[in-house]
Amino acid sequence: MVWRERLVMDLREEFVGLAGSAGANRRELCRRFGISAQTGYKWLRRHAAEGREGLADRSRRPRTSPGRVAPVLEAAVLAVRADSNQAWGGRKIRRRLQDLGHAAVPSASTITEILRRHDKLDAAAAGPARWCRFERAGPNELWQMDFKGHFATVAGRCHPLTVLDDHARYALGLAACADERAETVRERLSAIFRRYGLPEAMLMDNGAPWGDAGGQPYTVLTVWLMRLGIRIAHCRPYHPQTQGKDERFHRTLAAEVLAGRRFADLGECQGAFSRWRHVYNHQRPHEALDLDVPARRYRPSAVAFPETPPEIAYGPGDRVRKVQSGGMVSFQGRQFRISKAFKGQPIALCPSAVDGVFTVRFGANTIAHIDFRKAPAETRAACGFDGYRWRDTHNPTGTTTAKQD
Repeated sequence: MVWRERLVMDLREEFVGLAGSAGANRRELCRRFGISAQTGYKWLRRHAAEGREGLADRSRRPRTSPGRVAPVLEAAVLAVRADSNQAWGGRKIRRRLQDLGHAAVPSASTITEILRRHDKLDAAAAGPARWCRFERAGPNELWQMDFKGHFATVAGRCHPLTVLDDHARYALGLAACADERAETVRERLSAIFRRYGLPEAMLMDNGAPWGDAGGQPYTVLTVWLMRLGIRIAHCRPYHPQTQGKDERFHRTLAAEVLAGRRFADLGECQGAFSRWRHVYNHQRPHEALDLDVPARRYRPSAVAFPETPPEIAYGPGDRVRKVQSGGMVSFQGRQFRISKAFKGQPIALCPSAVDGVFTVRFGANTIAHIDFRKAPAETRAACGFDGYRWRDTHNPTGTTTAKQD
């Protein structure tokens, strides 16, 4: 503080005045003022040469810094930081400089200091690291899909649809949508499937258009995906961390694309999304990938997208029924409600390992169980879910019971 600096100057000036008096014992004065003799004589020399101004503290910065980062490389660090929309830190910038072929790239901590020296770091944005990570063994084993929170443009609202590969973190789709209807998602997914093929499974939350507000895990959109041979998975209700990779992708999208920007319309949004998706996949180092880029870990699926969903084939022992209006199915003289999302679709009923219990399948997916061991008034179709709520198993607590009509 200023008053403390003045006090120090006053003490030094007092010491110099006393040390200059006739017969003064300078070494004794040094002991009384709590300084070494070397420091005391330094103040005397400076005061003799410069007066009071010579008693002020001087910078300890060395005249030369042979180990300091070259200005050209420091400028490159700042350029990469600017290209990342002020979001990348020292580790990502260091890896990007290496990928660009720069020689003698400084350490991540040195790059962080460069950013701090140029006021490029936001200390408030730093948070605790999350170390609990898990991922699929290979690409296309699981894709995560979600809508990021919509935002306003000059012409309306934008609903970003994101699709991310769980293993490679590869952004397969980033679409600026005008709404969140099933038809819109199906159109966008079809374009993604044509380019990258079909995944084994897809993970999504419980909201529309891939979740039903009544608690059913089936919608027209998910039935279409099941017809394509894709397993459908829903995260636990009110647990967005289940889709942690996609949620983290949304956070990066907000920081590097959306922050501080105002878009005119969906076309401008899509242009920005497409440019940034290329940077994210091919240039931006990913810490969860040991600072590799997602494009180096991803490869397209070998399963091609059929423009027309294939016909569902059942075995000779299966009893095939067509789902009627309202999701109703007739079997052994009784009416059961499965799910209205299967209207017009063929389903199969086959005996299970338990006598009197039939399994209801849609293609390779088990969608319900019917128990004939109970009285007719008690018999219900328990609509299950042959997916997983993150655990790759059936979800016994997530089943719903449908009424018998």
